[in-house]
Amino acid sequence: MRRLKICQDGCAGVTVVSNRFIDEFMPQANDAQLKIYLYLLRAVSAGLPLDISEIADAFNHTEKDVMRALKYWEKRGVLLMECDTDGNLSGLRLCDLSGSASAQQKDAAAPAASAASDPAVSAPAASDGSRTSGKDLKPSYSLDELKAFQQKDSAAQLLFITEQYLGRTLSPSDVRSILFFSDRLHFSDDLIDYLLQYCVERGKKDFRYIEKVAVSWAEAGVTTPAEAEKQAVKYDKTVYTIMNALGKTNAPTRREAEFIRRWREDYALEPSIILEACGRTVLATDRHRFEYADKILSSWKDAGVRHLSDIARLDEGFQKEKPARQGRERSADRYNRFMQNSYDYDALEKELLHI
Repeated sequence: MRRLKICQDGCAGVTVVSNRFIDEFMPQANDAQLKIYLYLLRAVSAGLPLDISEIADAFNHTEKDVMRALKYWEKRGVLLMECDTDGNLSGLRLCDLSGSASAQQKDAAAPAASAASDPAVSAPAASDGSRTSGKDLKPSYSLDELKAFQQKDSAAQLLFITEQYLGRTLSPSDVRSILFFSDRLHFSDDLIDYLLQYCVERGKKDFRYIEKVAVSWAEAGVTTPAEAEKQAVKYDKTVYTIMNALGKTNAPTRREAEFIRRWREDYALEPSIILEACGRTVLATDRHRFEYADKILSSWKDAGVRHLSDIARLDEGFQKEKPARQGRERSADRYNRFMQNSYDYDALEKELLHI
């Protein structure tokens, strides 16, 4: 692999790590990403060209590990990867993080990929001009502003709750996000609490994802947890597909939405499996369909069902056991009838003894 020319915008000739990198980028990066970025800084200060294999050898990583780290930093707006006309990596440019405008815009334009597919992020823009547009950038709050925010009683409680949800101590970048929700998006503490709970329940603890959801809610005019809940359900087509499969045309009630959430998240079943259970439910009963479908899906979950082929296997086993099961049921029925009969044992005894 060819050797790469590495250059840096500003602060050339010395090995420095910007305060902004430490405050905002370092807390969310893993060890490999941090080591590689610091190694690049060192290479710039020494004026040494590098290639990917040398970086990999320096930390006992694979070249794919190095490329993943470089792509991560490019996504965060920390560096730029330069390619030749054939699409091969030819150079790296470390961005100047001392200026916040361009770096912030790059960071804001690179939300988590999973957030783009989340139904809660797919909301249309609201017509209410008082709400903050998603195009607005998160302010670069100073440490003094963060300190003043943290000293508020309500903020201190909110930050404590956030740490409990995330299971870790908040970084200055995390606190900036919470301040952004309150200061610019005008979210109440209850709405911020619900926002965090909503994202964490879906396994999303990255504040870039959480910010994306928050901005989409703000653009949709969401102001309360109840509105946020409706917003999340409204744009989830799968929910309405399941409702229709159970013969429902209305929006799900809170209890019905809880059933659907349980099937998708707690049971971790694919939509095709859920729809199969709904189809069997409709054929079996007109009443309490959610409860009936839940029993089917619960039994399938316990049986390890992950694909439709697993259901076919269970059905085949059920059919094979059916004759034996019916025989046991007939025997039990005869026994029950025998036990329910009323006999005059004294008369029977006299008849047997010919008295």
